[in-house]
Amino acid sequence: MQVSAGHVHIFTPDRQLDGPEGAPHNQTSRRTTRGVRIQLEEFMKRAFRTSALTGAFALAFAATAGAQQVTMMTGPQGGVWVPLGGALKGMWEKAIPGLQITASPGAGIANVRGVDEDKAHIGFGNTITTVDGVVGRPPFPRKLTKVCNIASLYPQYFQVVVRADAKINTIADLKGKSLVTQPKGNTAELVTQELLAANGVSYSQLKVSYQSYTDAVDMVKDGHAQAFTLGTTIPSSAVMDLASARDVKLLPVTDAEVAAMRKTNRGYIKATIPANTYAKQDKPVDVIAYATHIVVSCNLPEQTVYTMVKTMASNIGDLAAVNKAIAGLTPKAMAEDVGVPFHPGAIKFYKEVKAM
Repeated sequence: MQVSAGHVHIFTPDRQLDGPEGAPHNQTSRRTTRGVRIQLEEFMKRAFRTSALTGAFALAFAATAGAQQVTMMTGPQGGVWVPLGGALKGMWEKAIPGLQITASPGAGIANVRGVDEDKAHIGFGNTITTVDGVVGRPPFPRKLTKVCNIASLYPQYFQVVVRADAKINTIADLKGKSLVTQPKGNTAELVTQELLAANGVSYSQLKVSYQSYTDAVDMVKDGHAQAFTLGTTIPSSAVMDLASARDVKLLPVTDAEVAAMRKTNRGYIKATIPANTYAKQDKPVDVIAYATHIVVSCNLPEQTVYTMVKTMASNIGDLAAVNKAIAGLTPKAMAEDVGVPFHPGAIKFYKEVKAM
């Protein structure tokens, strides 16, 4: 047999075999040849169809092979991380061909655990709790090994908001009151515990609820909670919403409370919320603060992360339109060493622009 382009040629041997049931050689040979030819033609048709299908699958695979599908964990509903995550998703997908980002709600502690446990590739975090994870302190069960820093963004202000009629003037006064904070896994919930502990107060001495910002605001409005704690930028839209409906005030922290908090975690600092940030707030208020940053899986490709960081640095104005606290952010500030190792892609960009 010989196969050439578009044709199948059958060659029979010179010596003919005896046909069945006494049939003459030449009749048997012709029938045999025709049968083999038909079978081979059918075989070639099937082979061609199979080859065409295989090629189609190969082309489809090639079309999607360059796609990078990643998951980004943001923050609780009502917080600034959700819209900020949406802005980053849009600019990153535009800058990196084939990149597809799925954004989902999250929380500071849950996000970095999600990245370390391969449940997410990108996440917002708070430096104080990410550092806890890197060194293996509670609430993390073990040291984080797959989490890399890519950029610090802005300070987070831990705000304790109380109803003006609740007769609460200090953190210690929260004892015996009803308080609403974020669900477990949120950095602000952990800070709430630690600030209470610095004043000798525990959750067992309060009535504590764990809710999103939106639901927490409703609880205080309705009188089901007297105090609300959250860690976010200023002004907080959640606090503004609450202050527009009820008379509220911010509780200040003392130097002694800040010192006690810093014994727990050196990442805590004292910051000031300027007067008139919120309705009827006529004086500045000292509060606990820490920084928001973005972490990624250390396994993400270097070039992908390099482009992500470069894109952020080139679009600070767009990010500031979502969160005013980002206005004026520089590569030098983004590259601040917060105690979390940087991803090689981030290092490449920061060295390129002399920020590191």
